[in-house]
Amino acid sequence: MTDTFTKTGKFIPWPEADAERYRRAGLWQGIALGDALTAAADAVPDATAAVDRRRRISHGRLRAEADEIAHGLTALGLRPGDRMVVQLPNVVEFLTVTVAMLRAGITPVLALPGHRRSEIDHLAAAAEAAGYLTIDRFQGFDHRPLARHLRETRPDLHCVIGGDAEEFTSLDAVRAAGAAAAGRPFPGVDPGGVALLLLSGGSTGKPKLIPRTHDDYLFNIRGCAEALRFGRDSVYLAANPAAHNAALGCPGVWGALLVGGKAVLASSPAPDEVFGLIEREGVTHTTVVPAVAALWSAASATRRVDMSNVLLQVGSSKFDAEAAGRTRRALGCRISNWFGIGEGLLTHTRLDDPEEVVHGTEGRPLSEFDEVRIVDEELRDVPPGQTGELLARGPYTIRGYWNAPEANRAAFTADGFFRTGDLARMTPEGNVVIAGRAKDIINRGGEKVSAEEVELHLRSHEAVGDAALVGRPDTVLGEACVAYVVPSGDDGVGLPDLKRHLTARGLAVYKLPDELRLVPSLPRTPVGKIDKTALRADAAGTAGTAGTAGTAGTAGTAGTTGTAGTTGTAGTTGTAGTAGAG
Repeated sequence: MTDTFTKTGKFIPWPEADAERYRRAGLWQGIALGDALTAAADAVPDATAAVDRRRRISHGRLRAEADEIAHGLTALGLRPGDRMVVQLPNVVEFLTVTVAMLRAGITPVLALPGHRRSEIDHLAAAAEAAGYLTIDRFQGFDHRPLARHLRETRPDLHCVIGGDAEEFTSLDAVRAAGAAAAGRPFPGVDPGGVALLLLSGGSTGKPKLIPRTHDDYLFNIRGCAEALRFGRDSVYLAANPAAHNAALGCPGVWGALLVGGKAVLASSPAPDEVFGLIEREGVTHTTVVPAVAALWSAASATRRVDMSNVLLQVGSSKFDAEAAGRTRRALGCRISNWFGIGEGLLTHTRLDDPEEVVHGTEGRPLSEFDEVRIVDEELRDVPPGQTGELLARGPYTIRGYWNAPEANRAAFTADGFFRTGDLARMTPEGNVVIAGRAKDIINRGGEKVSAEEVELHLRSHEAVGDAALVGRPDTVLGEACVAYVVPSGDDGVGLPDLKRHLTARGLAVYKLPDELRLVPSLPRTPVGKIDKTALRADAAGTAGTAGTAGTAGTAGTAGTTGTAGTTGTAGTTGTAGTAGAG
């Protein structure tokens, strides 16, 4: 069965009184997630379940392939409760593999396609993973050396590769081995146990693991589907990586399987790809970050697309009223504004909300069982309408990260509320308005970049004496990453050299700085901490501290940084990159 431990162990369950209350209310239905996601195969076996650039698969065929993979992974030696890092792009195999693991009781640890050695190494160690499953190549990057690196320190790790597996086990071989066991029953899965491990935004370094149970995540998917009237005739476009919580289960690609609808998997959010998919596949729902909404809006001026039947879920970063209005006018779509975290809480504007609510708030919590507080620095509730930190607990908000007691002490209150790190206020009508972030993360094109993690890598360069990373507003990415660096010697350091250094250390491409500013020293607060407020103001061009600004390179929507900037005059802000296909 899936691992369940005490409060001091790896998985912190909900208190039994709360769990029983959610069961009595019908929120937790005691159904294993793998069973729920394949039930549609009985009702609509021939209906299309998923489409990518290479293939189209029915609900019946998807369940059959998933079952073959499930039996094949078991034959390989994986057991219920084992964790396996899954790093797949938006392809049909993402669905067959993850559903297979759920059916077999194996816990997928969902890595992003853009992760590299630093992140994958961390995830495998943090999850105590028994396996790593990925693809041979994606967008020019060869993932097999990652598998070799993991094997160097974990010789017993099961490595499965889709495509050309070279010395590793191929996904096709796993399927073939499992086909002989077709029809055999799977082991019982505890619906209250951990079904999958999502990744936190990594606000304090490397991402933490978010344990989502079968009960809570199934409620998450169902609740989102019901809120958006997402049913059998609906078509969900995954423009973002399906491993993201939003594109996975809000309602996402798993929601399409749950209701017997169709999931369309795009390799990137580039208009040249997604506009054709929207019209050809009859897309009805998709999720984007504000930067992608702006990209699509601009592209629609020269490449018309009919989105009149599309509901655009917008989230991940602030989608202000002006941007929302531009998007609606340019694309002709409906908009639902969302706030969501992988740890649980979702708020959203309703389909019948007036425009001023949709464009000016992040809406109300998904469930009446969500408990939301807005507090000051002493965790005291602030008066109505005032801004404070957003806290949450409820039937789909976790009570603790996986095997992270120190992080849990900081992230959760004694009575089980999760501290989101987001600043918010509540309107008199009960709608949440997000006002900013208390945590030191940068939201770059929808990807969360931990300033602390990048700073540690920057400081490892021999020419860097000290470093700080902050975000600045960017019309394409939402926020761009600006590195303030104090050189350790007289020769200084350049952005191309820093990018090469960070890449060599295995950092994901989207975490590389977009801009470099060399400074003689970093500003400090009275207690000696780096003054990030002053640096953010300088990066945004609202303050005049000395610094050399580079010109940011061309940035792709998938988080790809471009070429190095040139050196400008002191205190000058570098220009933002233009959007690429990613």
